[in-house]
Amino acid sequence: MIDSLKHLNWRYAVKKFDATKQLSENKLTILKEAFNLTATSYGLQPIKMLVIKDQDLKNKLVKSSYGQQQVADASHILVLCVETVIDEAYINMYFNLVKKLRNTPETITDPFKNSLIKSFSEKDKASVIKWATNQAYLALGNLLTICAVEEIDACPMEGFIASEYNETLNLKEKGLEAVLVLPVGYRASDDLFATLAKVRKPIEDSIIEL
Repeated sequence: MIDSLKHLNWRYAVKKFDATKQLSENKLTILKEAFNLTATSYGLQPIKMLVIKDQDLKNKLVKSSYGQQQVADASHILVLCVETVIDEAYINMYFNLVKKLRNTPETITDPFKNSLIKSFSEKDKASVIKWATNQAYLALGNLLTICAVEEIDACPMEGFIASEYNETLNLKEKGLEAVLVLPVGYRASDDLFATLAKVRKPIEDSIIEL
């Protein structure tokens, strides 16, 4: 039986990765599948994840990450991105997939599909990106939990220059924007933060029971 709380206590935001240790293909597959299985609003999955292994590219991204060396030393960099356009074609693509996998009659799905098309047609681009970014945070939380269970070290990062990531990774051409970065790999043996006590409020100060 997996001791979930033990694993969650084990994890921390790694400050120094062991650059000599790489994730196996099996571990990477687990992270990819976990990302794809993340719950998203309406099931629309307005998020994509770049998996970066190329060392030259990782080194280049350090500058755009305010000099955080984790980006260069981690085994892989996961860049969580959002779709910048959620239009009728995108929504139709999702419902075509619903029909293919579930064989649900259009008489059942069309009212919901049409309501989503109308709703998103009334949103400006900033609102769509904000909504999609919320879904990326769901994915980040899911990935951090899976990393803990699989004993993969990680360092969630908001501290990066998104516009530079977008340019370096050619995200605009893909209709994407970078919103979160997650270096993953294995902690260095001399990372001081690995041995520090986890700082959390007493549980009675964070939980309200009614």
